[in-house]
Amino acid sequence: MPTEFFLCSVKGGEQMLVKNYTKTKKKCRVTFKYPNQEHADSAMLAGEFNGWSTIDTPMKKLKDGTFSVTISLLSGYSYAFRYILDGNTWVNDPEADKYAANEHGESNSLLIL
Repeated sequence: MPTEFFLCSVKGGEQMLVKNYTKTKKKCRVTFKYPNQEHADSAMLAGEFNGWSTIDTPMKKLKDGTFSVTISLLSGYSYAFRYILDGNTWVNDPEADKYAANEHGESNSLLIL
């Protein structure tokens, strides 16, 4: 039997962070979508969930120029994350659940599950 998912969070008309919980609510498939107003050629997703790796979670560039990636995470936690454009520009999600200061004098996006 296929796993059932429940759409639980959509931001604005353009869905930037989409959360789909499993039926048991123990895990959540999260689709991260970055609008790419900078017209970057590449994007990576870095965060607490991947040890802030700058290479482990590449995002796919879509026909409309945005970037997207979907990952599964444990529910009941919040995760700090940022996008890395063209290998060197760190940016936040414009529609993150929250933002928190980081040790570099900037802020991180927060995803709350």
